[in-house]
Amino acid sequence: MALGDTLNSMTIDQSRALPLWRRPVALLVVMAFAMPVAFATWSALLNNFVIEVAGFDGSDIGWLHTVREIPGFLAIGVIFLIIFIREQVLGLISLVLLGVATALTAQFPTLGGLLFITLLSSIGFHYYETVNQSLQLQWIDKKKAPQTLGWLLSVGSGATLLAYLLIVLTWRAYDLSYELVYWLAGGVTAAIGLLCLAIYPQFESPNPQTKKMILRRRYWLYYALQFMSGARRQIFVVFAGFMMVERYGYEVHQITALFMATLLINMIVAPLLGRAVSFFGERAALIFEYAGLSVVFVLYAGLYHFDWGPWMAATLYVVNHIFFSLALAIKTYFQKIAAPGDIAPTAAVAFTINHIAAVFLPAGLGYLWLSSPMSVFVLAAAMALVSLALSTLIPRHPEPGNETVFLRPAPTAAE
Repeated sequence: MALGDTLNSMTIDQSRALPLWRRPVALLVVMAFAMPVAFATWSALLNNFVIEVAGFDGSDIGWLHTVREIPGFLAIGVIFLIIFIREQVLGLISLVLLGVATALTAQFPTLGGLLFITLLSSIGFHYYETVNQSLQLQWIDKKKAPQTLGWLLSVGSGATLLAYLLIVLTWRAYDLSYELVYWLAGGVTAAIGLLCLAIYPQFESPNPQTKKMILRRRYWLYYALQFMSGARRQIFVVFAGFMMVERYGYEVHQITALFMATLLINMIVAPLLGRAVSFFGERAALIFEYAGLSVVFVLYAGLYHFDWGPWMAATLYVVNHIFFSLALAIKTYFQKIAAPGDIAPTAAVAFTINHIAAVFLPAGLGYLWLSSPMSVFVLAAAMALVSLALSTLIPRHPEPGNETVFLRPAPTAAE
């Protein structure tokens, strides 16, 4: 019997009799709010903390992010864990671990200490994200998935915005310390995770999930898109914010204000992008995303040749995040082509594939950054173009048997 198998369990259909705030989608909303409180605070303070307190250079930050991505590469372990722990319980335990590790971050102001505590927080983050993506695709109706995922992105953006706003308003006004802010943010996330474990029933997913690793040939395009997405995103996550501090001297309240403006825009845009994916389809959405990202990364590289200044860098940062929001189309593409029982194991496998490049790219590119930051962003632009080529292989109406443009669904007997 898996941990979480209690009398307090019910099917998705039965949950419709519950008050709105105790239903599965409500739990997804609460989780979508709780995770960014810790993670966004950690991210907002990280570049200033490692430079001002730990004395990091480009190589050090590369190694830190390499270590941070190792649990993502090992997300396939979720398949083993859900044999013994229900996905819902595993997701909330992971959320608590993320909160606790975030709270302790400032207690380890050395390279070795930060690598250790980052590894712990990353286990919480990546296992939470793996399970959360699986639960979203199992609990949300296919017809409503793009819009609902857009709203969940908006909720996460709202939580991140709140964290950033509090930092901007209080950091200099009250001369806050890294220790205090990390303790508060991590504590809130851990407390919400524990509360959810206590008050929400265990929801039975409509379809039993395969509890072993699976790799299906017909999902190859989904795997490829995940791999390229992880490789490309790592360059942005690791080096875009680091550049703001290292090259343009952004302070904590300034970099947080930029993050806050980005999230405010995403709160408004994400639901609209969800509707756009639903209307235009995954193929068109991803082609638009990757074409836009290739241009953005070329312009990032141009910052080091033409020195367009901090405002151009800030603008590119915001635009980049808007394009990234369209990545929900990869989720809904898989939801449409997947066998219902494949969602949980494939989410774990895909998360591992997504992080293959993430394990070696940050450290390797950290050394390249020391000699040629522009080359790092040129490489990101090339990756965006590869993703663009892959996205053209998605059919207009993906479904089982019609996973790529090279295939067509088998004709029915009536045909």
